[in-house]
Parts: sequence; C-alpha cells; structure tokens
Amino acid sequence: MGTLRHWFATQDELLHFAVTLVVEHAGARVAAVTAGASADAALALRVLEETLPLDDERRAGAEVWLALTARALTAPALAALRDRSAEDLLALCRWVLTVLADAGDLRPGSDHALEAERLYAVLDGLAVHAVTRPSALPPERVRQVLAAHLDGLRDTR
Repeated sequence: MGTLRHWFATQDELLHFAVTLVVEHAGARVAAVTAGASADAALALRVLEETLPLDDERRAGAEVWLALTARALTAPALAALRDRSAEDLLALCRWVLTVLADAGDLRPGSDHALEAERLYAVLDGLAVHAVTRPSALPPERVRQVLAAHLDGLRDTR
C-alpha cells in the first residue's frame, strides 16, 4: 500500500490509472484481431469477444470496469472516464453493425442506432453476469449467448 500511495494520492487516481490501462489493453487486443482480417461476421464476433471476461486478463479488466462503474456514481472525475469508455464500446458496437451491413449479413431495415444500443446492453449484461456469477455463466456460455445475439441480427434469407 505504501508503494501505491507514493504514485497515487487517492484511490480514485489509482482506479483511473487501472481503467485507462484496461482500455488500452482491450484496444490493443482488438487491433491485433482486426489486423489484416476480412471484415465479416466472424471477425465481428472475435472483436466483441475481446471486450468480455473470457480469460483471467479480461476478467480482471471487467472487475476494474465494475469498480469504476460503482465509484463513478459518486466521483464526477471518474464519471467522465466511465462515459468515455462507454462511448468507445458503443462505437465498437456501431462498427460491428456496419461490418454486418457491409457484408450483407444484417437484417434489412434494421435500425442501426437501436441495434447498437441493444448489442451494447448485451455486452454489458454478459460482462456483469460473467464476473459476478462465473459458475452460472462460464466463458463458453458467454460465447454462445453473444453468438446467438449476433445470429439474431443477421439476414437469414
């Protein structure tokens, strides 16, 4: 604790640093997955999986995100960080819908803004449940639920 106090004057500063690191690592994982890959439904699924707690590193990141979400309710400086990270995830959801649409895999007439919000809510819910109830929602089940949601967005003609 003494070492941490040397670098961070408050717990909020430490949490801000930790969340920033989590976001950077998630961005790097997404960049690695998309590098040179064809933009299709399979890529969209792999990218979204990088945002979910499917291994120890991503689980730790999700736990930090949950701590930020709770603390941001009473810490305005952290609320701004929470909101920026939320916008980043929503932008990723919009990108996924664009990928699906460009590949001809999105149901015709889909409301992209609504579907982006719905996908964002699915990701949030999966992350919360996977962290708070890991035995009830293990990584393979998280993958199945996400894949089923994406399948529901696709044009099945």
